[in-house]
Amino acid sequence: MAISDRQSATLALAHALTAAERGLPVIPLTPAKLPALRSPHRDDPEPSLCRGECGRYGHGVHDATADPAGVRALFAAAPWATGYGIACGRPPYHLIGVDLDTTSQQTDAAAELRLLALRHLFTIPDTVTVLTPSGGRHLWLTGPPGVTVPNSASRLAPGIDIRGAGGYLVGPGSVTAHGAYRPAPGSADLPPAPCPEALLRLIAPPHRPRPAPPTDGPRPADSTVPTAAQGQGLVQFVLAARTGQRNTRLFWAACRAYEHGFGDALSDALTDAAVRAGLPEREARATIASAARLTGRPRP
Repeated sequence: MAISDRQSATLALAHALTAAERGLPVIPLTPAKLPALRSPHRDDPEPSLCRGECGRYGHGVHDATADPAGVRALFAAAPWATGYGIACGRPPYHLIGVDLDTTSQQTDAAAELRLLALRHLFTIPDTVTVLTPSGGRHLWLTGPPGVTVPNSASRLAPGIDIRGAGGYLVGPGSVTAHGAYRPAPGSADLPPAPCPEALLRLIAPPHRPRPAPPTDGPRPADSTVPTAAQGQGLVQFVLAARTGQRNTRLFWAACRAYEHGFGDALSDALTDAAVRAGLPEREARATIASAARLTGRPRP
């Protein structure tokens, strides 16, 4: 191991221990930003569902710990590590990472996030911000207990990736093959800010009610066709929007429609309701398209 590699490994452990002191669970990473310890089950004849129950290292983010002794043990087992990852979705912070990517010259992820904030009426808070070697940035936000935020790539908007439960963020001070991660000026001493509720609604999966148990009575021929009550209720909800509520109500109604399988069938009626409530048609259609994309049903 070269001297520079030893220095990087020593610094990585020091930064990881500092993060652990703040209650952030960490794992060692390679210069490729991957977990430094290989799975102990890699040679098993059958795929393993073990998440560390075997007591050995090598389970990726499931190894993450904020215990100083545990952190030292992890890094002692991976002396080649030059960085560390911070597990998201774990107490006490239930960390959510907003990764603003800049690898594409055609995408301005920061501008996309500002547009989302304007459209959905939330403010991007001052929070811990980590600058990446590629010129991007990671925003650290905290989520409420009991809400599981999934990982996603460009689902929220082009260039915006979300790191949630089961994911991790490269910690500041880590050295990778492309450079070092460092805190943005003025943000290192900030606590992670709570995720705005409107943003949380966009990135957390909506509650999906379980289907009713089958009955002996006749079943509808096509359950994706909206009933008059379903469609009219959502339309009336949008029509009743006051100034400052129109976009939020439209987005909520469109999400519900797409979740239940009749978003496309109701989109024109929702657009008309939003326009009658005072929203420009172009903005209304953009909001409905955003709802379709975020519920996993992109419109043609």
